[in-house]
Amino acid sequence: MAFVKDMLRMWAHSWKRFISIAMITLLGVAVLTGIYAGCRDAFRSTDRFFDAQGLHDVQVLSTAGLSNGDIAALRKVRSVAKVQAERSQEVTFDLDGRKSATMQEIGTDGIDQPYLQDGRMPKKAGEIAVTRKFIRDSGKRIGSRLTVTPESASSDTSDADNSGTDNSGTNEASGTDEAPSFPTKLTIVGVVLDPQNLSNPDGYSAMTSFRSTATTDYTFFAPSDGVTGTLYTSATLLVKGAAAESTFDESYENTVKQVTDRIDGTVKTDRQKARRQELLDAGNKKIADARAEADKKFADAQSQIDANRQQFNQQVDQIVSMQAGAAAAGAATNGANAGAAAGAGATTPQLDETTRETMRETIIAASPELTQAKQQLDQAQSQLNEQKASTEHTLKTKENELKTSIPQVRWYVQDRQSLGGFSALKSDLDSIQSLGNAFPIVFLLVAVMMSLTAMARMVEEDRSLIGTYVGLGYGRLAVASRYLLFALLACLIGGGLGLIAGFLGIPAFLLVVLQGMYVMPGLRLEYDWLYGSLGIALFVVGVLAATIYACVQEMRQTPAALMRPKAPRAGSRILLERIRPVWNRIGFLGKVTARNIFRFKSRLIMTVGGVAGCTALIVCGLAINDTVADLGIKQYRDIYQYDLMVVSDDSDASAMRTKVASDGRVTSSLDVRIESGDLTVAGSGGGDSGKAGSSGSESIQLVAVPEKHLSDLGEMVTLQPVSSGILGTSGVGKTGSLKLDDDGVIVAQSAASALGVKAGSKVRLTNGDGVQATAKVSAVNRNLIGSDVYVSETYYAKLFDSKDAKNTKNSKSSEDSEALTWNAMLAKLSGSDTSQTDYAESLEEDSSVMKAVSCAHMADSFKFDLMGAVVALIVALAGGLALVVLFTLANTNVSERVREMATLKVLGFFDREVHHYVNREMMILTVMGVILGLPLGRLVGGMLTMALNMPSLYFEVEVKPLSYVIAAVATMAFALLVQLFVNPVLDRIDPISSLKSVE
Repeated sequence: MAFVKDMLRMWAHSWKRFISIAMITLLGVAVLTGIYAGCRDAFRSTDRFFDAQGLHDVQVLSTAGLSNGDIAALRKVRSVAKVQAERSQEVTFDLDGRKSATMQEIGTDGIDQPYLQDGRMPKKAGEIAVTRKFIRDSGKRIGSRLTVTPESASSDTSDADNSGTDNSGTNEASGTDEAPSFPTKLTIVGVVLDPQNLSNPDGYSAMTSFRSTATTDYTFFAPSDGVTGTLYTSATLLVKGAAAESTFDESYENTVKQVTDRIDGTVKTDRQKARRQELLDAGNKKIADARAEADKKFADAQSQIDANRQQFNQQVDQIVSMQAGAAAAGAATNGANAGAAAGAGATTPQLDETTRETMRETIIAASPELTQAKQQLDQAQSQLNEQKASTEHTLKTKENELKTSIPQVRWYVQDRQSLGGFSALKSDLDSIQSLGNAFPIVFLLVAVMMSLTAMARMVEEDRSLIGTYVGLGYGRLAVASRYLLFALLACLIGGGLGLIAGFLGIPAFLLVVLQGMYVMPGLRLEYDWLYGSLGIALFVVGVLAATIYACVQEMRQTPAALMRPKAPRAGSRILLERIRPVWNRIGFLGKVTARNIFRFKSRLIMTVGGVAGCTALIVCGLAINDTVADLGIKQYRDIYQYDLMVVSDDSDASAMRTKVASDGRVTSSLDVRIESGDLTVAGSGGGDSGKAGSSGSESIQLVAVPEKHLSDLGEMVTLQPVSSGILGTSGVGKTGSLKLDDDGVIVAQSAASALGVKAGSKVRLTNGDGVQATAKVSAVNRNLIGSDVYVSETYYAKLFDSKDAKNTKNSKSSEDSEALTWNAMLAKLSGSDTSQTDYAESLEEDSSVMKAVSCAHMADSFKFDLMGAVVALIVALAGGLALVVLFTLANTNVSERVREMATLKVLGFFDREVHHYVNREMMILTVMGVILGLPLGRLVGGMLTMALNMPSLYFEVEVKPLSYVIAAVATMAFALLVQLFVNPVLDRIDPISSLKSVE
């Protein structure tokens, strides 16, 4: 019992050490669990929301729309749980200018159901539900009315609608199906959240512009009532077993990928061919119908002409007969036979055909009326013959052109990663979670160091008592348990408080920031027992290991040796003493300070190491902030030298270039072809990739450059080769030393870093047509935002048009192979940044322009608010850790030197002089720690490129001089603050009691 009371008394006396260990554990556990818990809560809540609203696992789009046959084929794919055919239409309306919206039919199969926020769901024709963004921008409310105008060509069927022939040709998009049509007189009855886009329009930050993929301004949701048309714009699928997996886990991606591979493998190819054949058959049928209709019209016209000619001939024959009879009567004799001759004149004489034809021509020529009538009949017949020949030629031409006028039908099979809202949320949370996995390591190391320092001093102070207990027969384990239980209790209390902060405080802060960016219904804080317990256990093991080490170091001695005071350290010279010119000029107190600093190596290492670690954390946090702040400027000002990128549909490429050229704003330009594709690295580990065993896929922007203008690419984009370095760093080559050629592709650094690709690697490229081919990476180009892959025109043709392409069944045949259409333009503009932004916005209003992007606008609008919030949290926690570390080290320093401080007081030192004597050493050690921590923080910051491995982003770490100053000043300020707590302790030292002999 006395042993226990003495142990409790010892614990109470060492309350400062207890608080120090508990605080360090609290901060470490909070960092370890807090960021993880916040991301986990967000992941789980959005996953539940997606499952409740039936967010599609797979979406299938087609350039020619989808028919009932396509939907039926998708339903037959193995592991497909449900297929929903969807109809949509793009419309425009007036709202402070021309705005666009997508009329989206609310599916009846429970897929992609909007989440009701206010009002009710639409049920009747003409009723719609709108998003909160529309309500905010328009000022309308539930019950308001709206009139919309359908686009002349909708987003999904415009190409096909316009590529058919005229009235006698085909309509590619529809064939025998009708395109979707929605009511135009609308009434708002509800406000909903689109599960495909969780961006918060009322928050301080909507989704950053560099990840925005919306093609229209708003989305309106309408019921099936009132929607006409049997052609579907898309098909959405749910995969069996996918709902049981977390949508953000790799297991979910693997489950969905199995289905997408099956669709890509057989269904896609077969249905693309079948759909094109349907369109060809429909076109041939329309041409045949047009020929039959024309033949009928021509037959009717010929019948009319023939009837008129017959009537004309009858009239002429009648006149011929009359003239022939009159001539016969005049030739008869006059006299007795006069009566008989008169009777004979009543009968028409018989004329041969030649005489009759001659008389007809004579009669017609003699009569102007008959001549005009004959000419009209001949002219009508001639015109009819010409029309028949022209129509037949036109139909023959259209028959010949039909095959080429209907392009190959293309399917696009996409998963949730293609949704801008989903991928943006996932990349944000993944980046924050990666930081949460990296920073606790530093906190753990500092916690072990400080615990070792504190417990070693605690055991050393009790060495005589330890010797006494051991001499009395107590076991060494029982004696060591006094300190082990002390450290364990401090860890458990600090860890428990850390779990509260980690699963409540930090997640609440992160989720407030997240909810400023995204809407996440049903969000709640959850506790993870396993992760929380392991978090505490990790720090318990570290601190107890340090305590055990301290106990073992002391208890190796005999009880007699332990009960005697520890012999003072033998005096020794320090290195500075050997530098006589410097040493001789240092005062007495300065020499004492120098000896105290360098003779006690453990205290030097612990103090400098602890301060350096805290300073490095602060620098690292500020480095993230500086890096993110400069990403947009570096990408859109330095790397992209062009001011404007304009993209059009293939059919509008010529009109787009004409429009831009006629505006007179372009000073120089480069025509390119831009396609959305994928870059994949196989996980064979055979050396084709930059890292053995690496695998993955990245969405890319494939940029094909005309062969004659390969050298002009360097004028539009800064080409700088990069190479991988140690610890995630990279080396950047000389500007202009990289050239695009026909031997390979140039891959953006952001994609190469994520997939482990380097120069010489083999990658699989997928172009906009879905054709895959294996390409060689000739170089990796410096690129921070987006994933561009540059390819020459010749190498593009070699990859995707040759018979050697791996996916030849999807490749164009040699007879169908055509020259590339340059559907995009990179241009340099005149004028200010504002005028360039305005010009880009005006271009998007043109019907020939699909997308116009101003680099000036992108540079100014790029921001990463969530990362800034996390940086602030990390810097605050690092500051708190620095304060605890300095407090622990300062108190340990004082406890070790109580007799020394008492001696100084006996010698006549005033309290202020004692303060200065002790604090000067701590300030020098702090300065040394800061000097070491600043470059260490930069080194750790350089490793962030490995931790922050985000799609389409490469963090080129940069630390501004101001950040170094802030980190140094903050650490020194914490050191000065600690002095305010240490000085009263120095004042309370009693020289008499402190100098009593231990014997």
